[in-house]
Amino acid sequence: MSPRPVDPHLGEHLIEAAARLLAEEGPQALSTRRLAAAVGTSTMAVYTRFGGKEDLVRAMVREGFRLLERRMGAVGESDDPVGDVVRLGRAYRDNAQEHRNLYGVMFGGQGLDFALSDEDRQYGRYTLTSVVDAVERAMAAGRFRAGDPHLVANQMWIGLHGLVALELGGYLVPPYDADVCFEAQVLGMLVAAGDSPGEAAASMRHGRERTK
Repeated sequence: MSPRPVDPHLGEHLIEAAARLLAEEGPQALSTRRLAAAVGTSTMAVYTRFGGKEDLVRAMVREGFRLLERRMGAVGESDDPVGDVVRLGRAYRDNAQEHRNLYGVMFGGQGLDFALSDEDRQYGRYTLTSVVDAVERAMAAGRFRAGDPHLVANQMWIGLHGLVALELGGYLVPPYDADVCFEAQVLGMLVAAGDSPGEAAASMRHGRERTK
């Protein structure tokens, strides 16, 4: 009998299954046996890839931020840096919606009794680079007031992260649903950064058009 072929995507499947088990049943469901059964593999395969629970959690955190960085990196640059800020915000929100189970783990949630290391968190900080670059270009273009682009990018991250967390938790409902609040939140952040309401609204439209 020939050996079972190795699934080249087994690690990704295990991470997705682990995040789903965490979201649906809590940390107690995160056992090697349950995880192996969820993807149709052996417990040895789980141990081989992740060693233990802490390694698995770290892998989930890093995979979550890898996916986020890929999504935001695909935004690219245009001649409207404020529109690029808008599109980066949409990419952040879209990624959280698509990978909502991982999103909870990325920031140390889901009730895990495991502290992320600073190295783990650095994966998250790195994804902010594209936002810092767009903010810096908006400042250079005179759309945002001069200042520290890293601080402005962090303020935007804080504001959008809160909105996304409330959206995923089901707290934003009509007439102030997530779409309405996203538009108002991002527009407010652009104006607070120094853009004029009219130009900010135009860049919001550009951001919608280029994201479709």
